[in-house]
Amino acid sequence: MSLSQDQPRGKTSRHLQEMVILLFIGGVKFAIAADAVDEVRELGGLKDFCAANAHPKLEKVRHVLERQGQRYFVLDGCSHFGTGSRRPTRLVVLRHAHAAVMVDSVDRMQAIQLVRPLPDAFSGKERDWYRGLAVLKGKVVPLLKPEAFLSKSEVALLNAACAGSDKEILVTA
Repeated sequence: MSLSQDQPRGKTSRHLQEMVILLFIGGVKFAIAADAVDEVRELGGLKDFCAANAHPKLEKVRHVLERQGQRYFVLDGCSHFGTGSRRPTRLVVLRHAHAAVMVDSVDRMQAIQLVRPLPDAFSGKERDWYRGLAVLKGKVVPLLKPEAFLSKSEVALLNAACAGSDKEILVTA
């Protein structure tokens, strides 16, 4: 999607910049605030996890990452967004979210100056997933809400499942 010159720009603050990380999930480019990301790493060290015992809606969590005394529940970005399935190569560990997302690749860090509100055409789950649209070199990129991957109540359910059945967490080779 691109933004043409004749479209209204709306209220923007050109002097404020935000650093974002550009990443691909299912072949689709997304942006996420750089300060929402704790680490980008390879997929090593993941443990299989069966979240179906926690709640059927939490089946999106298939892995767990234990890192620096913290547990992160790992989601497949393609499954979360319903994009075409790809083989993830990177893990984006989120800060303050107890979640990590498997992504196809991480492109680069980029400063953005313009974040547009979501148009009314975004009426479904996208309203929960995106905090706005970033404009980069005339192209529109959805800006992700890090808290949209797992809510606090979902994390509580997942932690309870871990405490109740640690034998369900298996080390993968």
